[in-house]
Amino acid sequence: MKILTGGQFRELDSYTIEHEPIASIDLMERASQAITAALLERFGHERRFVVFSGPGGNGGDGLAVARMLAATGCDVEAFLFNVTGRLNPDCATNLERLHQVENVLTHEITSEFTFPELRPTDIIIDALFGTGLNKPLGGGFALVTKRINQMGSTVVAIDVPSGLMCEDNAYNDSTAIIRAKLTLSLQTMKLAFLFPENEKYVGEVQLLDIGLSKEGEASLKTHLWLTEPEDVRPLLRTRSRFAHKGSMGHALLVAGSRGMAGAAILAARAALRSGVGKVSVHTPHANTDILQITVPEAIVQMDIDQEFVSSALEASNYQAIGIGPGLGQSRYTATPIHDYITQQAAPMVLDADALNHLADHREWLADLPTDCILTPHPKEMERIVGHCANSFDRMNRARGLAIAHHCFVILKGRYTMVCAPTGDVFFNTTGNSGMATAGSGDVLTGILTALLAQGYLSSEAAILGVWLHGLAGDFAASALCEESLTASDIINHLPPAFKSLTSNL
Repeated sequence: MKILTGGQFRELDSYTIEHEPIASIDLMERASQAITAALLERFGHERRFVVFSGPGGNGGDGLAVARMLAATGCDVEAFLFNVTGRLNPDCATNLERLHQVENVLTHEITSEFTFPELRPTDIIIDALFGTGLNKPLGGGFALVTKRINQMGSTVVAIDVPSGLMCEDNAYNDSTAIIRAKLTLSLQTMKLAFLFPENEKYVGEVQLLDIGLSKEGEASLKTHLWLTEPEDVRPLLRTRSRFAHKGSMGHALLVAGSRGMAGAAILAARAALRSGVGKVSVHTPHANTDILQITVPEAIVQMDIDQEFVSSALEASNYQAIGIGPGLGQSRYTATPIHDYITQQAAPMVLDADALNHLADHREWLADLPTDCILTPHPKEMERIVGHCANSFDRMNRARGLAIAHHCFVILKGRYTMVCAPTGDVFFNTTGNSGMATAGSGDVLTGILTALLAQGYLSSEAAILGVWLHGLAGDFAASALCEESLTASDIINHLPPAFKSLTSNL
């Protein structure tokens, strides 16, 4: 699914009006019907709805919703803020239509405003501003949003919480943004909804299809995508009936240091659960026994050092290399990491301490193998590219890194981003907060390395691997609970994750 900017969403709206064709007021009616249905399904007819509308198209949606809710017998009160005397034509039409409904108390605010008494059980509908906002709210509107946030009632935002801009909010006024419990987003996900700092404004997001033109959407250019099941399923390859361990790839994991054997174990177990034929682990001598006991299927390649990896193996016989889980930051480990980067032609994943060493030696960026995969979390990302103002800035820097060094940057989070060297950014939609646990990233490294070793392209491995990782986490959370989820649970639920993609092959 494409992620459109606020401007592109308005273009799509206009395209639909012109090419369906449909009058703008009728398209607003269609959108409002979808919104009303979602509200009634969620809250029923017994709650009181208080609608706050602005003078634009979003406000017109709110007034139409107020009318439709009242038509079903709901208790509705509506406030329209028309302080400039200039209403959007469709908003004005819906105000006239609302005046014809007897059982709605309607207030048009042109100057002074006394905030109404609200009950905790009331549902506030925020229809003040939508996708057209391009600067922070100020004056009276800022005061209204602040007061709504103080009321303790359930707030539902139409399309976008008022005050929140669709993309970058680095310079926004955080005190003048509606804090919704639910956002009914029209047709498409807005980019700002995917960033963690905006969760407190957006709440739960429910997408509503309002029938905007598919042809018009296809014509809009974007580099932002929301990964969906139909994008992932074709990536998973059917295994040959004559497959054997030699034909399914041999992965090398460079992982672990004294006291961090667990990271190597998790990565190895995840790789073995992801279809690879063989897994070798290059690790310090101190980790040998525990690895051979806990992961008997793995081959242990002992480093000469007891404490940490101090030298690189000759790795020409491996189809993929994953470097970083639990390696530690000893200066003696930096040299073998650089040797692996510069001397091996196999597809490569760099994670964890490999990224920390890379951040300490940024000149190594020029040596990265083409199409290698980097898997930083936000802090690791900032160690490489410098301080980021917010998630939008961090996304752009990750994207720039992928383009400049022709690599794939997997920026981990709730909506993990796969930034490709083409400039495209794919937001993953699987996963849950239970995966915020030690070792989860090591599991991802194992999955990615296993897929690369089987011959998947880096672009395929990145998108498929992130999806499977998150989906296994979702299966684990469903079977257990988010609070109790561990990295091992993710590995244990990789089989149903794979099975869910192969069931229709």
